[in-house]
Amino acid sequence: MTKTSPDFTFEQTALARGARYVVGVDEVGRGPLAGPVTAAAVRLRPDRIPQGLNDSKALSAKRREALYDELMQVADVSVAHASVEEIDEINILQAAHLAMCRAVAGLPQLPDLALVDGNRLPKDLPCAGEAIVKGDARSVSIAAASIVAKTVRDRLMVDLAQQHPGYGWENNAGYGSKAHLEALQNLGVTPHHRRCFKPVHNILYQAKTVSD
Repeated sequence: MTKTSPDFTFEQTALARGARYVVGVDEVGRGPLAGPVTAAAVRLRPDRIPQGLNDSKALSAKRREALYDELMQVADVSVAHASVEEIDEINILQAAHLAMCRAVAGLPQLPDLALVDGNRLPKDLPCAGEAIVKGDARSVSIAAASIVAKTVRDRLMVDLAQQHPGYGWENNAGYGSKAHLEALQNLGVTPHHRRCFKPVHNILYQAKTVSD
């Protein structure tokens, strides 16, 4: 099977049906042990689509940064987060959906249609939506949203790494790398760690057991 690049087909179909403002929505940061989950909503103009848009995971950091800068010039872009506290309170899936809804709500106008990466739509999405499995590899608008969300979240984790050195967040973006897990054991849990995630919960539980 040949690997295809995302294109404007989903958007074109919606526009042909009468939609005027169509956006792509994606989130990043569902898997890390630390940091918020971040979502972006992006509306591309058909005549100003940057070349080389793709699933953010398929691009180098340098390429993502360049595309991010270009998207900020030519597209309507909104970014939103759900906090670690919200992740712990409502679970990571609901928090990811909350961030998506916030990103859509932050656009200059409410979309006619949001193309959402994944197999389900957030229940509180403030507009009509279409869930697209592997959407970041199929729709350029979703690919654009994945690039924006990942770039913003990676920068945020670099900032947090300066406040909490030793966990390697500037390299692992909060994911449970070997170095991060070792730092959790040695340095303990920060306010930016997700307490509902098992490796973090286990360390807190160990600490509690020892102190009891």
